[in-house]
Amino acid sequence: MKAVLGLEDGNFFVGEGFGAEGTSTGELVFTTQMTGYMEALTDPSYAGQLLMFTYPLIGNYGVDFHNFQNPLVHARGCITREVCTSPKHSPSLTSFFEEHGLHGISGIDTRMLTIKTRLHGTLKSALIVGDDDGEQAVQMARGMPDISALDLIETVTCKESYRVPGRGKRIAILDLGVKKNIVVSLRRRDADVYIFPYSATKEEIDACRPQALFISNGPGDPKRATAAIKTVRSYLGEIPIYGICMGNQILALALGGETYKLKFGHRGSNQPVRGPEGPISITTQNHGYVVDGESLPEGCVVTYRNVNDNTLEGFADPYQNIFCVQFHPEAHGGPQDLEKSIFDKIYRSIPDA
Repeated sequence: MKAVLGLEDGNFFVGEGFGAEGTSTGELVFTTQMTGYMEALTDPSYAGQLLMFTYPLIGNYGVDFHNFQNPLVHARGCITREVCTSPKHSPSLTSFFEEHGLHGISGIDTRMLTIKTRLHGTLKSALIVGDDDGEQAVQMARGMPDISALDLIETVTCKESYRVPGRGKRIAILDLGVKKNIVVSLRRRDADVYIFPYSATKEEIDACRPQALFISNGPGDPKRATAAIKTVRSYLGEIPIYGICMGNQILALALGGETYKLKFGHRGSNQPVRGPEGPISITTQNHGYVVDGESLPEGCVVTYRNVNDNTLEGFADPYQNIFCVQFHPEAHGGPQDLEKSIFDKIYRSIPDA
């Protein structure tokens, strides 16, 4: 089946389509992970993006629904050098894409496109499956709005609050696009988890009598999450607050700090971070925005930095019992170097009721 990927800079690339015929537009991003393609495709933080895999083959172990981080695929399209159409386990990625109306393209020189993205930054892009009209794809890419102008969190947050019961401490999660394994990691410590839409007010959250507030990952520009920032600000100094990925950024903004967009982001399961004691840990990451460490108010302490570019990967405010990280300690997919230490630290630092 014909397919073409068009970029806003005027370039287009013809390949072999898989999945359903149709079109998708999104910001072109790449991930360096070698496995865990379903975890990536179902990560709500990829909403609004066309996801390119640098590893040259995906689909080789089929689709394992147990690994989904959300019931839906949130990446707007999949770009790969080669896709396996006949894996040992079924269903195949190609048949899954076709059944669910998703769009993919293979036969693309992903190495070249990755280098291009690293040099020029993320680009608006369009994927057409079922046709190879490159000029049309380019025009579609140029016509899409910038990702910072999109309210992507609204498309991935839960519509109503719900509970994942446990016998331990009560933790309220603001769902900006929470990954399943964040909840799993908290439940592994027997936390009583209440999950709220990202726009929930303090009054609504207080109904569950939370002992801590947790801000999840999510897609797009964190500055658009004004409701979440307001809610987090209302809890400062009242109960412990924790965050992962966008949660790290929301906490910084609530404290009066600033965020900015990276040239091409950190996405993959081999991102090195250096912690406060010095050892380097390998982490899973998926973000295009980071916190400006210099903008954090007095009292905040930088706890982790990215080894590759020295950007901020975590901070804490011990006086207000705030702790957050930019990477994903819960992984899935990827290494779990810091899953135990970080989630244990979070849970143990919550005072008993």
